[in-house]
Amino acid sequence: MIDRQLIRKDPESLKKAIARKGIDAPIDEALRIDEAWRRVKTELDDANAESNRISKSIGQLMAQGKKNEAETAKAQAKAFKDKIPELETQARSLEERLEGLELEIPNPPHESVPNGMTPEDNVDIRTWGDKPTFAYEPKPHWEIADRLKLVDFERGVKISGSGFILYTGMGARLQRALFNWMIDHQTLTRGYTEIYPPYVVLRESLVGTGNLPKFEDDLYKTTDGLYLIPTAEVPVTNIYRDEILNGDDLTISLAAFTGCFRKEAGAAGKDTRGLLRIHEFDKVEMVKFTKPEDSYGELEKLVVDAESVLQALGLHYRVIELCAGDMGFKGAKAYDIEVWAPGVGRYLEISSCTNFEAFQARRANIRFRRTAGEKPEYVHILNGSGLACPRLFAAILETFQQPDGSVRIPEILQSYVRASELRA
Repeated sequence: MIDRQLIRKDPESLKKAIARKGIDAPIDEALRIDEAWRRVKTELDDANAESNRISKSIGQLMAQGKKNEAETAKAQAKAFKDKIPELETQARSLEERLEGLELEIPNPPHESVPNGMTPEDNVDIRTWGDKPTFAYEPKPHWEIADRLKLVDFERGVKISGSGFILYTGMGARLQRALFNWMIDHQTLTRGYTEIYPPYVVLRESLVGTGNLPKFEDDLYKTTDGLYLIPTAEVPVTNIYRDEILNGDDLTISLAAFTGCFRKEAGAAGKDTRGLLRIHEFDKVEMVKFTKPEDSYGELEKLVVDAESVLQALGLHYRVIELCAGDMGFKGAKAYDIEVWAPGVGRYLEISSCTNFEAFQARRANIRFRRTAGEKPEYVHILNGSGLACPRLFAAILETFQQPDGSVRIPEILQSYVRASELRA
């Protein structure tokens, strides 16, 4: 959510910044409703003040024997009291409309974010490692997984429908090894505190992170109004909703493993084979709560923490900075990490590390005090995947496939899988 004072004081600069994202924002409508709300609020405050003044005068008039004037004052007080509920209703309705419009205004990009509207406009930052080479045409992960009986794609569909996966045998063990090792890596090696949150959340939690109301079509909703989480970002961010943190405790760095559930409503027909786009998947998520002046330094650290997973596994990847138009609704600045998958012959997005600045903190009302007695400020919130399992699983199969059809397991995972290779 954008600071309301910014919308009031400099709407044209805000419009110009948001236009870089190519997203329509109801700023003019918000200004119109805000002006009407302030006008009604002023009228309401004046009516309450005048009603209180007249009510206090009635006793004085009666004591002075001014019965007729007292009766007139009573009539005036009643008129104000009859008017006040109507004004309260108007003010409440206008404020709800204003808050609804504010939730539709995207986070403007940081000034350092490159211009552009498509992925082709993103900026390459760095690569790590070399692309693996093969003396044969490398197989895509779905063929490897099927041959080695790591994933049963057909029975996954039979159980839950298209876009759901059944891991079997050593495939299930590799999947479990990945998220166990990654959460250990981020907490025991990189200094994050481990969180294991609920997989279902209230609507307020999704509003707080910016997933609602804009992305409702991508979410699974229960019959009693709860939602399955699309990412651990949602419950972990909302740990501190409506709280004031101690500034001495910042930066707070949390990491959580969860399942994630997404309808992928806008992605019909994309990446339908294998593990590249599915409705339920496992992921380790990292979330940071920082002071505003520290957030961009923490963003760079967050990217390095996500990269460290791929480096430990020996997987080639690249880091790109997203242009304004490819960054989406919530972010102020974002980097994507893309792992190379030789079997499909392309880079796969496997982590997005984003600084939201105070956008989510305003929506979730998460603040901090620098010292006791000081006015609270909004924290800056960042998050990033560390990492998403399905595409990591795919990249491992494709990168470490061997001429005899087996797959070499990265050394760092071997103690978790209790094997050094996957074989039929």
